[in-house]
Amino acid sequence: MLAAAEIERRTTIVEFGPGTGAFTALIHKKLRLDQRYIGIEENSEFVDLLRRRFPDFTFVCDSVEQLQSIATNAGIKAIDAIICGLPWASLPLVVQDRTFEAMRNLLAPGAVFCTFAYLQGMLLPGGRSLRTRLSKEFNEVSTSHVVWLNIPPAFFYICRRSV
Repeated sequence: MLAAAEIERRTTIVEFGPGTGAFTALIHKKLRLDQRYIGIEENSEFVDLLRRRFPDFTFVCDSVEQLQSIATNAGIKAIDAIICGLPWASLPLVVQDRTFEAMRNLLAPGAVFCTFAYLQGMLLPGGRSLRTRLSKEFNEVSTSHVVWLNIPPAFFYICRRSV
């Protein structure tokens, strides 16, 4: 997923739901000093853990619904990569609505949004809604192969905005 996001080419990277830092650790290895990272995580215990593990990264304890105010408070006018570790299919549609509205305002031309999805989640209303929404919001949407060894099986979406 991170290879598809082309982290090395990006200026401002936001991670939705870094959890305990699985993707964050890989991002950390790739980031240069001139790049900016913000992780948005609701679980305060995870945020504390992440701040200890990655003291040079910025973590905000909040909902991704608040992306616009988080970006404003951080002085960010545009984001060119979002890496998402949230289970979109299980998120309430109102959370998806608010988050995508903020993304629409903040994603720069040429930006990429990468998110994973569980295969069985495609049967849920949230999973179907996400697939439809991605095709409306982005100029290009592709999917990875299914990772069958993941439990449950998962794949990821790579979504791009036109330059």
